[in-house]
Amino acid sequence: MNIEKIKKQKSIQELLEFGIINIDKSSGPTSFNVSEFVKKRLKLRKTSHLGTLDPKVTGVLPVALNRGCKLTGYFLGEDKEYVGIMRIHEEVSLEKINKVIKEKFLGTISQLPPVKSRVKREEREREIISFVLLEKNGKDILFQVACQGGTYIRKLVDDLGKELGIGAHMLELRRVRAGIFKEDDSIYPTINLYDFEKAVEEYEKGNEELLRKIIIPGEIVSEVYPPVFIKADNIKNILTGKPIAVQDLVDEQKYEKGKIISIFLDARFIGMYKVTNELGTFARSEFVMQPLKG
Repeated sequence: MNIEKIKKQKSIQELLEFGIINIDKSSGPTSFNVSEFVKKRLKLRKTSHLGTLDPKVTGVLPVALNRGCKLTGYFLGEDKEYVGIMRIHEEVSLEKINKVIKEKFLGTISQLPPVKSRVKREEREREIISFVLLEKNGKDILFQVACQGGTYIRKLVDDLGKELGIGAHMLELRRVRAGIFKEDDSIYPTINLYDFEKAVEEYEKGNEELLRKIIIPGEIVSEVYPPVFIKADNIKNILTGKPIAVQDLVDEQKYEKGKIISIFLDARFIGMYKVTNELGTFARSEFVMQPLKG
């Protein structure tokens, strides 16, 4: 899918109806506060952030706009990447910390959510893809972690301190990537709320250029869930939620049963589907993007 081409073909209203803005959240506001701010400034029906950041944590916070909110659940579980500073409570060598990380804090780990978290406090498994110590200055250590979505980094640091027997806590944390959304993306980098405000103010004056530049088309979901193309013949039935039959497909598909895919009619997003590979039926809808009325 050529997302930039799709974007150029859309009006600003279409982008606002099914888009995402990659906000650079500052320390202080909650993720919900940021999402609500975007909604009110753009006068939208609804917005939804794609993965909570604690108030003190900064960085990548994608916010879905209007019908883009339907995609929220499809992005939430994606891998995340953070850069932070931890403070160890007693002096210990990087070699020793690295040894403990390698033995106990890489791969699949068990984690008990913090007391203040909103989820049920029960052990759950999370994948730590990488945990790298970048620099040490006294008792402060700069680190970088790539992990499965839903991992508590503050708890990870606390558990590491306990395992070392010296204690540790997190001083600062910044999310630099949430799935395909990155702070330094060459096309869609994060935008702080000051620059977002400036783009909205220009839009209100009749200049859509800045706002158009920062909106990511919802079709970007095809970079996470592979696009499958259908013919136009049966589109009326498909838009009412009917399953996609094998004969509806432009090309033969070999996806395994249970695979989540995105469906397109040429460049038009139709919906998210689960492959069923039943007799004559290729996939059933999880949601369908019906045309707006009026």
